[in-house]
Amino acid sequence: MVERTEKRVLIVGAGMGGLASAMDLARRGFQVTVAEKSGQAGGKMRTVEVGGRAVDAGPTVLTMRWVFESLFSDTGCALEDYVSTHTPEVLARHAWSDGAVLDLYGDPGRSAEAIGRVFGAEEARGYRAFCDYAARIFDAAREPFLLRQRPTALDLAKLTLSGEALRFTRIDAYRSMATALGTFFRDPRLRQLFGRYATYCGSSPYLAPATFNLVAHVEREGVHLVRGGMLRLAEAMVRRAEELGVRFRWNSPVQGLTVQGGRATGVRLASGEVLAADAVVANVDPSAIAGGLFGAEAAKAVTRTARSERSLSAITLALVGRAEGLPLVRHNVFFSNDYPAEFRDLFEVRRVPEAPTVYVCAQDRECEDGAFDPENERFLLIVNAPADGDTNRFGEEEVRRCERGAFSVMRAAGLRISVKDLAVTTPRDFDRMFPGMGGALYGPSAHSPLAPLSRQAARSKLPGLYLAGGAAHPGPGVPMAALSGRLAAEALSRDLASTRSSLRAATRGFISTS
Repeated sequence: MVERTEKRVLIVGAGMGGLASAMDLARRGFQVTVAEKSGQAGGKMRTVEVGGRAVDAGPTVLTMRWVFESLFSDTGCALEDYVSTHTPEVLARHAWSDGAVLDLYGDPGRSAEAIGRVFGAEEARGYRAFCDYAARIFDAAREPFLLRQRPTALDLAKLTLSGEALRFTRIDAYRSMATALGTFFRDPRLRQLFGRYATYCGSSPYLAPATFNLVAHVEREGVHLVRGGMLRLAEAMVRRAEELGVRFRWNSPVQGLTVQGGRATGVRLASGEVLAADAVVANVDPSAIAGGLFGAEAAKAVTRTARSERSLSAITLALVGRAEGLPLVRHNVFFSNDYPAEFRDLFEVRRVPEAPTVYVCAQDRECEDGAFDPENERFLLIVNAPADGDTNRFGEEEVRRCERGAFSVMRAAGLRISVKDLAVTTPRDFDRMFPGMGGALYGPSAHSPLAPLSRQAARSKLPGLYLAGGAAHPGPGVPMAALSGRLAAEALSRDLASTRSSLRAATRGFISTS
């Protein structure tokens, strides 16, 4: 049985970070209330209705499943008791306009064989070496950068002085992803394929440190599909949190933070109601707070990300229609012919490329519910865009140009989609839903060797205010946002532990994992 405390925690936002923090704090005995401005959980993990059907319009896969297994296990239950997942045979299908098609698998041996058939034996050997390299980066980064509170420059200095400098050098932070990939692959199409993992953190492979090649390892270790759609994961976390005593206040936008004696003491809802608390966890982008979302006192507690340092946004097309030509799997990528030009457009010119790389999630493939209807298939198309949603851009003309470019790239690679119903989301829409960053979906970009030190730590400069979410440490993505919530819960617990000697806490500096 969980020992209860009188300490109250208010969590703003029911995204992955907020939900994970709520579960962790509740199982530690805190009285937890979550205030969510919308009527459902999930944050960017959302669905849109198209032609009477729900289409996943945010994250489409679950990786690092162990993060959620550990989260649920620490509350005394199993993830599989709340949500069902399965693993697709093909991780993703990749296609180019020259007719090349490559499938990657969870089994590196099968992937190497596929690469050998399409690109030759030398590239297959390069892939095997790349897998070993990416695994070493992940192993070196997992403990100090993913499971601990955000490291400081002093922490890195101590790491070096302790004789563990070799671990830090293994994260390969001082050359770009593109440069590192060039040592493994001669074919530019393979450098393009593995460079696309930079976009998983909203960055350019030509600017992001090679550390982020670890994303390829994370995907190879396991891509899981959530039966019923990704929103089922958020719903499962709500259910478990409520069982632990968490109270949810839906349709309750927060208007400001209450501060007394130089400490956060709760929040004020848009309705005028004040919810008092001993600490507040904000599952929102820190730049929104710095821009005044929570008031002047809170704005001083975090740093605002400059426009030039924002990560990517996107234009998404959620649609129902019919696909013809190139056979699809669940996850498909159609590459542009000029990758360097694509990222110059995104980060220098700040426009949607004329011929963009397109991600296509064919959501009725491998769904195992017998609901596949080729005449009314659900798709999510994602095209990267600059995070300028807080400007006067992304009107109908620019959206139409993006659609023409995306469908042209797909046709060149052999895919034709006839659209019956369509719902478009632009950076302007994302900025309205998640204000503060112009629609940036991944917080600040990772264009620095010290990117792990640039994100907002769990503790803000204002006592009692903690930060969680994909824009905070350790980074973007479904599992990383959940880890951020756990780190916020851990920091908060430690800071309030002196008032309750029996408060349960994990090993110092780490998140407990199964």
